[in-house]
Amino acid sequence: MINAKDYLETGFNFHGHRCPAMPLGMRSGAAAMNTLGVERSVDKELYLIVETADDHAAGCFVDGLMTITGCTYGKSNIEKTYYGKMAFTLIDTVKQKAVRAHLKPEFFANMLKSPFVEQRKIGVLPQNIPSEVSEPLINKILNLPEEDFLIISPVFDYHFEKKKGIFDTELCEECGERTFINRMQEVDGKKLCKSCAERIFKQ
Repeated sequence: MINAKDYLETGFNFHGHRCPAMPLGMRSGAAAMNTLGVERSVDKELYLIVETADDHAAGCFVDGLMTITGCTYGKSNIEKTYYGKMAFTLIDTVKQKAVRAHLKPEFFANMLKSPFVEQRKIGVLPQNIPSEVSEPLINKILNLPEEDFLIISPVFDYHFEKKKGIFDTELCEECGERTFINRMQEVDGKKLCKSCAERIFKQ
């Protein structure tokens, strides 16, 4: 069984500040992993589809998901849909199984009324919020029963097609920078990286 508390300090060190949303992501990710019966992703055994966006409160949730699942942008086994929902799908790419999880609507609505969020609304940076405000909320998140905050679907079949890694590169004939071949584009007979190709098209 995956326990979020075992990864808590790693998560806060990675995330950069102490807040309730990051451990909430860890708890949610751990619950999804335990439902699927999987371990933390070493390579690409897991794939995570996160439905959050980039312009709303509690985005820190995703750093908790990444910490606990091992799904990272560096390994290319995470993507964001930008739906603006506190929800995600975790896929076991080996067994081709998945679960979808989301925060309970009433729980999340109440979370957005917390003293921590009230401080954020008036512009206080998360790292400057007093520990007497943040720590009780963090401890509450760490000890809440899963059924109080999370809805997880039954395990379902999920066809996941693994992509082969690209190892070959070429030099862009415009900027001279080495680029992986699957991202090269041909423009007027020249092989260009995407950024050079886009710049030429805009001219």
